[in-house]
Amino acid sequence: MKVTILQTDIKWVQPDKNQVAAGQLISNNPGSDLYILPEMWATGFITDPAKYSAEVNFQKSLEWMKETAQSNRCAICGSLSILTHQSQYRNRLYFVMPDGEYYYYDKHHLFKYGGEDVYYTAGDKRVIAKYKNFRFLLQTCYDLRFPAWMRYKEDYDAIIFVANWPQNRQDAWNILLRARAIENQCYVIGCNRTGEDDRCQYNGNSAIIDPKGALLAQSDEKEQAITAEIDLDKLNHYRSKFPILTDRDIF
Repeated sequence: MKVTILQTDIKWVQPDKNQVAAGQLISNNPGSDLYILPEMWATGFITDPAKYSAEVNFQKSLEWMKETAQSNRCAICGSLSILTHQSQYRNRLYFVMPDGEYYYYDKHHLFKYGGEDVYYTAGDKRVIAKYKNFRFLLQTCYDLRFPAWMRYKEDYDAIIFVANWPQNRQDAWNILLRARAIENQCYVIGCNRTGEDDRCQYNGNSAIIDPKGALLAQSDEKEQAITAEIDLDKLNHYRSKFPILTDRDIF
């Protein structure tokens, strides 16, 4: 499967501009089966979504994902700030398929240090998106620090992380992505943003990592797309040849 990360420089609460930027990256890098956008790719990491609810139509960005997936015959994954029918704000990671159907995962570990827990409601379910024979565990940013939450349970082949991970904690991002790949013997796809908002500088370093922890592709700090192939047969062969997952702790 051909996977492309879209590392965007998110414009603060300007979904129309962010849609154009993402669309341009897709146009310049055609033919992938799956495109991945950062956390809250349409707005930036807003921790007080009620402040912008009259200004931003959050549903419109989901419709853009559906239309783009259909027109490009691909899947698209990225998180949005969403107000649910239960009047709860969720940091919701969507995995949209070419036919418009989608999976979604609500971020479980809300970033209290940044105030995310004040307005948002945490999710309580692991979600596996199934697409073209691959099984993707959906995860968002701060989740990366909590390996027990995503421990392999014989239910996925790759983990997708979308993030707004700041430059001053870049080493943690790089190390933890590779650790999650190695310990779970899976592909890891980590999509970070670049640029800055009024609180943080973001340095990108998005990456696609194989089950041994080797980098298949990695970005620098610029807005860009990176692409790599992930191979299910190679993954299954490696897991069967070196079956460490059978010795994992099960609680």
